[in-house]
Amino acid sequence: MSILEIPAPIRRYLHADASLELAQFSDCFTADAEVRDEGRTIHGVDAIVEWKRASRARYDYRVHPQSVARRGDTVTMQARVSGSFKGSPVDLTYRFELRDDRISKLEIH
Repeated sequence: MSILEIPAPIRRYLHADASLELAQFSDCFTADAEVRDEGRTIHGVDAIVEWKRASRARYDYRVHPQSVARRGDTVTMQARVSGSFKGSPVDLTYRFELRDDRISKLEIH
């Protein structure tokens, strides 16, 4: 799968993140979605939008996808994240689980 073959829910996620349109995150995730990031687990769309709002307030960053691999409903994306944080840039792995054309689970490490 090439960078141009990123599944639609992940493209929506990346667009919302890059455009700072935080309300769009509610269109990316299932109602019962879960995000694991920085040692925390966030449950539900409202909490996920708030997690993203807090991340944006704390960091100015950009996600640059490097590669994407899909196995069934699991998509693993390697990305370089750069911005105004210590250690920038960093290479991170995003593991998405998809359901009903939305993200049901996201792990970032």
